Amino acid sequence: MSLPPPPTVGKLQAALHSKAKGSPAYRFYALYDKLYRADVLAHAYQRCRANGGAAGVDGQTFGDIEAYGVERWLAELAQELKGKTYRPQAVRRVWIPKADGHSRRPLGIPTIRDRVAQMAAVLVLEPIFEADLQPEQYAYRAGRDAHGAVQAVQGLLDQGYTEVVDADLSGYFDAIPHAELMKSVARRVSDRHLLHLLKMWLETPVEETDEHGRVQRTTRNKDDGRGTPQGGVASPLLANLYMRRFLLGWKRLGHEQRLDARIVNYADDFVICCRPGKADEALAVMREMMSKLKLTVNEKKTRRCSVPAETFTFLGFTFGPQTSWRTGRVYVTPSPAEKKVQAICAQISVATSGSTAWRGEAEQVGKLNQMLVGWANYFRLGYVVAAWRVVQQHACRRLRWWLRRKHRQGRGKGRTYPDMRLYEQYGLVNLVRTVRRLPLWA
Repeated sequence: MSLPPPPTVGKLQAALHSKAKGSPAYRFYALYDKLYRADVLAHAYQRCRANGGAAGVDGQTFGDIEAYGVERWLAELAQELKGKTYRPQAVRRVWIPKADGHSRRPLGIPTIRDRVAQMAAVLVLEPIFEADLQPEQYAYRAGRDAHGAVQAVQGLLDQGYTEVVDADLSGYFDAIPHAELMKSVARRVSDRHLLHLLKMWLETPVEETDEHGRVQRTTRNKDDGRGTPQGGVASPLLANLYMRRFLLGWKRLGHEQRLDARIVNYADDFVICCRPGKADEALAVMREMMSKLKLTVNEKKTRRCSVPAETFTFLGFTFGPQTSWRTGRVYVTPSPAEKKVQAICAQISVATSGSTAWRGEAEQVGKLNQMLVGWANYFRLGYVVAAWRVVQQHACRRLRWWLRRKHRQGRGKGRTYPDMRLYEQYGLVNLVRTVRRLPLWA
């Protein structure tokens, strides 16, 4: 949950949003001076501090800044912005594993200085563009989240939109074309200094250290004129803004009405829910529109399916048929995807490996509980009982093994750690009793 703004910043944001909402064609021409206001920068710093994160290419940490003096550091940043001498530093790129355990995705880490400056810009721009984003967009918006997107898809399936285009874009964040994106921003913002600032962030070089410790710097974003680094503070807002072009075009060109096809979008993920017989045409139209937007459809992962005969996965939930144990009725509902169940079980196994036997029992159980509750709090929509049972049993099994290993007990003494003892004596969380399931209708 993001930190609430102080009253002065909240008042500024409310005024910007009200103006944007009331005047859809209005272009804001005096925004840059809001970025270096002391209250805006202070709140931007607190937001970045709450998000945490590693140091950028300059190696500066939040601890370093606080030792130096936050007010002094912010005053210097404000002076750079005011005097227009501010220049962003390179973005440090690291690679993090994807959920499949095989591939990796890039993550850009700007310096804290650049993160705070970007956050200040987001504080000013977000209330303006929030007035323009489409209701189908659920990512990076106050009061909206992935659960809302999953519930929206379930609602469409229940209404008979049972043919689904399960779409995937290749490297969306890295593919967003700068010129077209800046046009989307300039439709609402005419302040040339703020536009220049955004362009500098888009064209910032990327710095990466290879396996031999050599530092390599590339300017691909600037050279190719595309891409907004994942990990940049402003990237989510800009990505939403560009995806809006597709969603708005889908409606204005008449595809939503003509094909009776509805879109649900979360960041770079989206599905198109159609009435029977319309999915093939919807898929063809979507491909054509993405080509015009200079985005690439991942054909290997994009498919059409008919529910309930087939299933599809969206935001980690697999939508498919389940049978009611009470009535025997078959119904369509989301459930945690098998890959997500396997992934959390693999994480539990790593957390309870023999190399962690040095931990105290309370610390180890605390770490497991944090993993279990965090996972279940997300996967608590639809039919979750079977998945929760698998994860719960795996956690009990692994904790039993870990306790025997820690206390050097043989396998035959495993019966001294029954499930109830793990719950009552050691405090292992019981998901069914602890995590509240969410209704499919919000």
